Amino acid sequence: MAAPKIAILIESDFYEHEIWYYHYRFLEAGYDAQFVTRLWGNDAITFKGHEYHAPFECRGDLEKLDDATLDQYAALIVPSGMVSDRLRYTEDLGRIPPASDLLKRAFAKPNLLKGMICHSLWLAAPVVEIVKGRRLTCHPNLHGDALAYGASFVDEDVVVDGDLVTARTGGHAHLLAAKLIQMIEGKG
Repeated sequence: MAAPKIAILIESDFYEHEIWYYHYRFLEAGYDAQFVTRLWGNDAITFKGHEYHAPFECRGDLEKLDDATLDQYAALIVPSGMVSDRLRYTEDLGRIPPASDLLKRAFAKPNLLKGMICHSLWLAAPVVEIVKGRRLTCHPNLHGDALAYGASFVDEDVVVDGDLVTARTGGHAHLLAAKLIQMIEGKG
């Protein structure tokens, strides 16, 4: 039986502790953690972390995750830090940024778990309908964004609303990962 696949978005200014935690925690659980980004036609891009400027090479292209490919994943994680802000860039203001479009398509799949943490809510800015009416938590700095998006903010470290699992800060990555693993394994 194939290992469950987890897609994790990545970009520059990522929070090193969180990204490396996901890398090793999902591997330890027997999962296939695949980091994806907008490769801009490159085979790979090496990003630097926020605090230590640690390099992280990514070879997965989020623009190649069509709906059929997305169906092969158990979860999609939008991490903390500046990842979402950088991934919501679009050169064509008349189109939804590719990463936000991926998130919108993921929300249309109730069997795909969505993990969002800290500042990841920024990626939903172009597609606020995906979180409207949903219970979630986020970094306190994004409390106003959550309300403006029509979400129901909950002041807790981790919040589960069906297929959406949210966590307050990058420092809560262990709680987000644990909840996702429980849900994938049918234990929570």
